[in-house]
Amino acid sequence: MKKVDNGVIRDMTAEELAEYNQRIAENPTPSIFEIKLNNLREKRNLLLSQTDWTALSDNTMSDAMKTYRQQLRDATEGLDTVEKVQAYEFPTEVTK
Repeated sequence: MKKVDNGVIRDMTAEELAEYNQRIAENPTPSIFEIKLNNLREKRNLLLSQTDWTALSDNTMSDAMKTYRQQLRDATEGLDTVEKVQAYEFPTEVTK
């Protein structure tokens, strides 16, 4: 296996190759499913963060907002295939 070292391509030493293989074994490339589920979680977390202000102690959260936020928190339940993740539709946003 090759390595770029200060702009020069060279063969890896046995130690470098062993270290590289160890890193790969400890941190394998995520699957398509893991990537898509993580992307869904990131969007869900963003949508939740945009409504966090409604949960402040000086606000009274509407039932619709409570339901919306719970639906967002439950977004990943039962999603165990790429197809299910791709088919997931976020709940309709509640304004207040």
